Amino acid sequence: MKTIALIFAGGVGSRMGSKTPKQFLEIYGKPIIIHTLEKFQYNKNIDEIYVGCKKEYIGYLKELISKYSITKINNNNIIEGGNSGLDTIYRVLNLAKNYNDDAIVLIHDGVRPNINDSIIDKNIESVKKYGNAITCVPSFETPIYSDDGIFIKEVLTRNNVFVAKAPQSFKLNEILNAYNKVLAQNKSFDGFVDSCSIALNSNFKLHIVIGNRDNIKVTTPNDYIDILGKMLSEDFSNFLNLKSEKDNI
Repeated sequence: MKTIALIFAGGVGSRMGSKTPKQFLEIYGKPIIIHTLEKFQYNKNIDEIYVGCKKEYIGYLKELISKYSITKINNNNIIEGGNSGLDTIYRVLNLAKNYNDDAIVLIHDGVRPNINDSIIDKNIESVKKYGNAITCVPSFETPIYSDDGIFIKEVLTRNNVFVAKAPQSFKLNEILNAYNKVLAQNKSFDGFVDSCSIALNSNFKLHIVIGNRDNIKVTTPNDYIDILGKMLSEDFSNFLNLKSEKDNI
């Protein structure tokens, strides 16, 4: 069974306050989308990558893919995004279906560059064993529920609360059928948050894969600053480990 990564990068970045879509902002001289794509490019278990992108940036994305040698994407693997993240995912799922009778698909935000091989591999193994994988992290703060955003209705038990991250991974045919079911019922994806909520609508029994808290989705300027710091910290840690290895030779 082929394993593919589906990267949705069709956002405009309105909350970032930048004229450039957030996925094309640079970190350490390289666009965020390329940092993300490289994690899947260099993972030995990923066979192909498909991308949904803003129409006016497809040409630029193709230039970046060539420049950074992202060989798991070809021109047929890129499609114009939709009006929302779920619209974009749906379009890319249908595109991937054209070239795959069946596959494992890892659905991932183009603006979550801090993913690693361990999370990717655990997602793949979970799909093989359980049929799906939802990357989550435990809640370390006290979760509060409010149905109006003004008054607190309930204090939830922290041990039972997780925060959804990415990837969210499935068998391609099964998650595409779940998306089609939502469209048949509602004519749109309004009211649904992500692929996890789409899957629950079709009564999937969803399996949690524990991810890392640093796997931030870059949405606001504060997220951008946070990811800069975390990537710098990771690079410095890798440098110290490499230096230690050399010193011991």
